[in-house]
Order: sequence, then structure tokens, then C-alpha cells
Amino acid sequence: MRSSCIPAGLVPLLRGALFLVLDCILACSTGSGQALAACELRSRGGAIARVVQIQLDNVHLRRDSPDVPSDLELMPHLREFLMRDGIIGSNHQISPLAQTATDALTVLTGLFGDRMGVPIDGNATFRSDGSVGFASAFAYWTAISADGKPLMLADTGRIVPAPWVPFTVAGCDVGAYAMTGLTLQHGLDVASTLGASEARSAASDPLKARADWFGAAIHCARGSTLCSNANARPDLLPDEPGGYAGYNALFGNRNIQPAISPAGPLKDLGGRIIADDTGRPGFPGAAATTASQSLGYAAAMLEAGVPVVYVGIGNAHLPATAAARRRAYGPGERDHVARLAADDAAFKVFIDRLAASGITTRNTLFIVVPTGADRFVGGQPNPAACDGLAVPCSYGPAGAIDVAIDRLLATERRNVTAFDVQSGNAPPFYIQGNPQPTDPLTRILAQDIGKLTALNPVTGKTDRLTSMLADRAQMQLMHLVTASPARTPHIIMFADPDYLNRTTASRADCAAPPACIAINRDVTWMRGDIRQSLGGSWFGMVGPGVRRRGETADIVSNHADLRPTLLALLGLTDRYVHDGAVLVDALEPAALPAAIAGDPDTYAALTRAAKTLNDPLGQLARNSLALATQAIRGDDGGYQRYLDTIGTITARRNALAREINAQLNGAAFARRPISAAYAHALIGRAQALVREVENLAGSSLAPADRRWKAANDAR
Repeated sequence: MRSSCIPAGLVPLLRGALFLVLDCILACSTGSGQALAACELRSRGGAIARVVQIQLDNVHLRRDSPDVPSDLELMPHLREFLMRDGIIGSNHQISPLAQTATDALTVLTGLFGDRMGVPIDGNATFRSDGSVGFASAFAYWTAISADGKPLMLADTGRIVPAPWVPFTVAGCDVGAYAMTGLTLQHGLDVASTLGASEARSAASDPLKARADWFGAAIHCARGSTLCSNANARPDLLPDEPGGYAGYNALFGNRNIQPAISPAGPLKDLGGRIIADDTGRPGFPGAAATTASQSLGYAAAMLEAGVPVVYVGIGNAHLPATAAARRRAYGPGERDHVARLAADDAAFKVFIDRLAASGITTRNTLFIVVPTGADRFVGGQPNPAACDGLAVPCSYGPAGAIDVAIDRLLATERRNVTAFDVQSGNAPPFYIQGNPQPTDPLTRILAQDIGKLTALNPVTGKTDRLTSMLADRAQMQLMHLVTASPARTPHIIMFADPDYLNRTTASRADCAAPPACIAINRDVTWMRGDIRQSLGGSWFGMVGPGVRRRGETADIVSNHADLRPTLLALLGLTDRYVHDGAVLVDALEPAALPAAIAGDPDTYAALTRAAKTLNDPLGQLARNSLALATQAIRGDDGGYQRYLDTIGTITARRNALAREINAQLNGAAFARRPISAAYAHALIGRAQALVREVENLAGSSLAPADRRWKAANDAR
């Protein structure tokens, strides 16, 4: 029988229609058809249909003990997933104080702390009477800080534009689990977002409130079926540029579960109900969240049609239950190795489960990044050659060296100034009464901090406690000063990396018990060590448009670069200029925005100049930190000359950084090619300013400071 005739011109159209129908059938069979049909990610070639961004807490690429495999080595499935088809960037900087909330928010926004409101995790605020209050920096995006201003305070004085908006405007729902900023974190968030009734309920039963409303959210596109129910609430962003009316969200497991798992409670990747320590279904708390739980929740959201998912995983150095969470695991301890093995097994199940639903690196962009870069201070392993696998490690009665900094100042320097600190290796000092930087109270305290010594209880040697000092002028240059003056500390002490500095609300002489300096056996990991912050972290990226480079140290990056790189791959944009830049060398040439693809070398060269000039721990900042340290330790006349100089340098740096960032942003998001000649001139100006500060710092460095600077410059 002769087949019916089809005009030749219709064959391609019919073939295309057939493929479209088959694609819709496949999408519907995986549960993702409804949401993905409206989601318009605009990657070059259209290959990216989904985004999965995973935030790890304190997972190390490098070894903490020479014979013990690193955290990532102990997670071979995750490492291989990134290495096989993507990239692990091993020359990656974090925030200057290596703090989790600041790191996470920089990754989400592409902004340094001064422009997104949280440069220091402690969220300390000077009250009107000069006293100091501390509050958590882990909060929802629209939270109000104790100074009456938004926690996420942009340099405009308004709330920083929310990171989910470019996606929801493009028709994509955005899910989040165990992520600060994107999900409700405490009772005040419930009151402002869900209402008075829920707030009263949260106050009466905080544990139930955490399980029901905290830690999970889906921010919906207009008209999304997921938010077309009574559980949805208005997604209120009062300061969003251009407005944000008509968008809804689901907040908390109580409201999300009926939409994405109507058959019953959500389960982890092992088939267990996701629940808190008491067995109550819902969010268990960010610190307690295992990979199996977080990735199980993420998989459920993806399979329900949520195309963009942000997910956090709790610290693998900590026990999963609060009852056991007194002491963190050391490298190679049996429980540490077991926890990482369990997390890695969860990654394998997650990757395989998504692949079975058609969600793979061929159509999905995966970004993995740790926050923090803690350093182990728990002593030497036993036995000395343990590897954590064949021979488990153990650690004796060792830990951080605890310093009662207020008592030590009173004893060694007879300084009884009233102040508060955020405890840590790099403590910010807040002087009560909030005096000016040149006030004798401020000057003398800063100088006395720089002169402190301690008899090391481990080595028996006398250590100089302070490595470097930053005053408010130096903090300004390092992007640690926000648009709210009430949040700015007076001094940041970058201490000897083995010491944990805290206050005791006492000025008792150190000759009296308890000891001012003692081993704290409960603290075995320290963050804030400036050496750890310099290239001490990593990121992983795999998916359409990402180069297959394996592990490389050739790409210098920091947390602020991940946001612009993500959006450039997707063809989306934020409504502000980023502090970071697109990581050109991490992407395939065909995936780059057209204005960058035309001359990637010029863009990359300008990016390198921007990092040297503007990063919180770039070369300019490191040089000026050395200069600030010497000026703080010096006489008042020299300190005033330093203030005049550093103020001018910061103003010049800011103007030049804005000029450079405008060029980088224009090429990445506004289709404006960069003139090679103009870029060369900008690079020359940046190098000249860096050299100028280096010369100033070099002429004022004490020998001990030179050693610090030289070691880090070489790195």
C-alpha cells in the first residue's frame, strides 16, 4: 500500500512537534513537567533546565592531618561526580573572618559584607546608650536587625535584592532547605512572614515551630501550581527594585509537604522520615541536618517540578544529635570517617535517583561550595601514623587555648576598659559607650591588645597573641563596614591561630583561679585564622557549559564570584552590580556571554586586577592591613597620618573598583564588550595603587609583620 503523502516542507515541523510531545511525556513522567514548562532559563544553547546549589559546612579539600584523607577524599562519590565532568577550584578565598553566615550570604548575593549587610556573623549592634547587643545573623531575608534597619542592609540603605527573584521572574519556582536568608530561621521571622497566630504558636512550642516552619521554603513564580493553595503566603519583598507584587511562597515543612509529598511525610534518602531529635516530622535544625535528609528533601522538590533548589548540609565534624554535640570529631576519628562515609553514600543515592528521573549533568547545573574553613586544634593524633581508615585516630586532652581576654588585659596592661567581643580567633571588639577611633580609650585599648602575650600551656613558650590589627579605617577597606554605623566594631584582633579569645565579665587578676589561659577541650576546631581564609577553601561546579578541568589551582576565586558565574551561565541578571566576576576559565567558551566570548582574555585580566584591588583579602587589603597594624601600635601623630592616608586610599580604591566592576558587569549582563585599551588602562591604575600601598606598608612593617606578609604574598 502506498503511504499518504506529506509535503516536504511539513516534515521538519511534524518531526519537531513529535519531539516536543515526547519531551513533554518524559517531563511529565518524572514529575517535573508542570513547573519546567513555564521556567525560562536562558543559557546559551538552552541546555540548562535546572539548578542545584549545595552548601556544605566546613568540608575540607586539603588534609588536616598529613596521613588522614581530607574530608572530600573521604567522599569519593561526590568528588568523582565533580571531577569527572566538571571542576574543583582549589584556590578559593572565603570571608576575612571565615564565618558561616557571611560566607553563605556572599555566595547567595555575589556581594561583600559591606554591601549585603552581614560582614560579621555576630550581628552586634551598639544601642543608643552605648551598650552592645548580639543577635544571630541567621535570619530570613527581610529580617530587621537590632538597629532598626534591615539585617540584609544594602549600601543603598534598603534590603538587598533577594537571590530568588531573577528565577521567579523568569517563571521558575525556587526551593530552599537549611539555607539562611531563603528560609525562616526563628520566631521573629514567623511573626513577620506568617502572622500573629503562627507567632503565638511558635512562642508556645519552639521545637514544634522549628519542625513546622523553619528551614524550608519554596518561592513560587507567578501562577505556579505549587503555591495555588491555602498554605501559600504572599512573598513580601518591600524593597525589591521594580516591585514584587503577586508572588507567593510556601514556608516550612508544614506548608510544603502537602504540595510536594501529599502521600505522607518527606523522607531522607534512606527511606526514614525527616524528623527532629524528638521524632517530630519536619526540619531538624541546620546544625543537625545530614546529607541524607537535605538531599532527600532536595530530590523531592526537584521531582515535584521545582527547577531551582538551594540546599545546606550540616557540619560533618559534629555529631548529628544535639545530645552528643559537645565535642567535634577530629580528623580520622572513627565517628568522623563514618559520618563522611554516610554523607558520601547519600550523594551517590541522590545522583542516581536524579538520573533515574532524567535530571543529570546534561541538563542540570550543580554547584557545591563549603562555608567556613575551620582549622583543627585538637592536638596530635594517636597513634601518630593513623590514617583514619585502616587505623582510626584518637586525640588526647587537647583543644583550643582559651583566653579570658578581659582579665588578661587587666592583668598585663592594667586596662579595665569595658568592651564586648564576639568570641573567636579573630574577635571584633566593641567598646562600650562607642568612643571615636582617635579617642584615648580606643587608642590605648588597641595598643594594649597588640602587646598581649600568653604562656602557651602546650609548648611552654611565651606567644605574642596578636598577629595583625584592623581599626575602623582598615575595616572600611576590607568591606567590613556596613551602611549602619551601629554595627561597626572598634578593633578586630587577628590572633595567634591556636587561641580562642573570649570575655568573662571579670577583671580578676590572672593569678587567681580560674586560669586566664587554659586548654578548652570542648573546642577542637577554630575559624577566623586569616591564613586559612587565604585560598583555603574550594568550590565545585558541573553541568552544561562547565569545563572539564578536574581539580585546579589555576583559577583564583572567592565566594562572590559564584553568583555572577551562575547567572551568566543561565542568561539571567541581578538588579545590581556584583563584587565578584564571572569565572571565565571555569566555563566553556560557547557558554560565555557574547560580550565576554569575543575577548575572554581581556575580561579575565581585568578580573584578576579587580581581585588584587578590591577583594577583602586581596593584595591591596593585605598590604594595608600590615600598614594599619603598625600605625595602631605607633604614636598618635603617626596614627593620624595613617588615617588621612588610608581614607584617601580607600576612596580612590572604591572609585576605581566601581569603574572596573561596571565594565565586568556590563560585559557579563548587558552585552557591552570591554575595550582592550580601556581595560589595560584600568589594570595599570589598579597595579599602581597596589604598589603604592605596598611601598607604604613595606616602610612601616616590623620584622614579624614582614614574615606574615611575605608568606601570604608568596601564596
